[in-house]
Amino acid sequence: MKRILTILIATATLASCGGKQSENKSANDLAKLKKERAELDEKIKKIEGATPDTAHKATPVSIMEIQSKTFDAFVEVQSQITSDENVLATSQMSGVVTSIAVHAGQRVNKGQVLAVLDAASIEQQIKAQEAQLTFARTLYEKQQRLWAQQIGTEIQLLQAKANYEGLQKQQQSLIAQRNMARIVSPINGTVDKLDLKIGDVAMPGVSGIRIVNSSKLKAEANLGENYIGKVKTGDPVILLLPDINDSIRTTLTYVAQAVDPVSRAFNVQVRLGNNNKLHPNMSCRMRITNYSSSNAISVPVSVIQKTAQGDMVYLAEGNVAKSVQVTTGRNANGQVEILSGLKAGDKVITEGYMDLDNGESIEVH
Repeated sequence: MKRILTILIATATLASCGGKQSENKSANDLAKLKKERAELDEKIKKIEGATPDTAHKATPVSIMEIQSKTFDAFVEVQSQITSDENVLATSQMSGVVTSIAVHAGQRVNKGQVLAVLDAASIEQQIKAQEAQLTFARTLYEKQQRLWAQQIGTEIQLLQAKANYEGLQKQQQSLIAQRNMARIVSPINGTVDKLDLKIGDVAMPGVSGIRIVNSSKLKAEANLGENYIGKVKTGDPVILLLPDINDSIRTTLTYVAQAVDPVSRAFNVQVRLGNNNKLHPNMSCRMRITNYSSSNAISVPVSVIQKTAQGDMVYLAEGNVAKSVQVTTGRNANGQVEILSGLKAGDKVITEGYMDLDNGESIEVH
C-alpha cells in the first residue's frame, strides 16, 4: 500500500513539472513573435514614410503657350515643268541630210527651213517638167487668142487648157514631194536640240530638231482620285524648285474633271508664261493650299493622345497637369487644327506628357 502511494505522488510531481515547462515554451514563442512583429512594423513605417515623397515627386515637362494664327492645309505632289509648244521637227520622208541651216539656241519662226534631205531625183523631175509646162502654157494661150478671133474649135481650146492644168498639178505634186524632204519648224521658238548631222539618214518621227517655245511654260501634276473636290481652279500654289533653290507663288489654273481609268488620278496645271529660270522637263514640287483659316488654334500632331473618350491633350495649370478633350480638324506640316477644347493662352505640355496622369504634379523646364 505504501508503495502504491509513493508511485502516485511521483506521478503527480512529474505532471506538475511538465505543465510548467509547456507554459514557459509558449511564453518564449509569444515573445519571439512579438519581437518579429515589432521589426516588421518598423520596416513598414520606413516604407510608408518614403512612399509619399515618391508619389508626389513632380514630373519634368516642357510647354508651349498657344497663340491664334492663320492655319493653312495643303496638298503637295511631285510635278514637272512642260511647254504647250515643245515639238520635235522631223522630215516627212526618209533621206540623207545634206544641209542644216540652224544651231542650238537659235530663234526660229514657224515655217522656217531647218534642214534639207537629199531629193536630187525629185529636183530633176521638176526641172524636166518645166519645159513641158512652158510649152503647154504657150499652146493654151495661143488657143485662147485664136478662139477670141473665132478661129479653131472649142474642143481644141479645152484640150489645151486641160493639158496645161494637168501639167501644173503634176508639178505641184513634185514640189510637195520635194518639200517633204525639208525639215520645217512648225512653231515660233528656240532650237533646243539637234539630233541630226550632215550625212545622217533622217527618218520620219524618229530623228529631227527640237523646238521649244519658252513663253508657254506650265507646271503639271497628277493627283490621286481621293483629292477630287478638294482642290479647285484659283487655289494658291507654291512651286518649289530645288534645282535652282527658288520658289514661285502662283495659282492653280486648270483642274481636270475626269479621273484616268488606269492611273486613277487627275491632272492639274499651273500656267507660267515666260520665265528664263525655267526649262521644259524640270522637276519641282507643287504645293496646293486647299484650306485656310484665320485666327486658328493649332498644336503639334505629336501631343494629341488617342483615348476611348476621343482626342486629348495635357495642359499645365500651375504645377498640375490637366487632361482636356479636344476636337481636331485638318493636319498640315506637322500641325493639327483644334476646332474645340483649347483657347489662346492655354499652355500645352509638349514633352513629358507620356508619363502623366490627370492631376499629377509637374515641374516646367
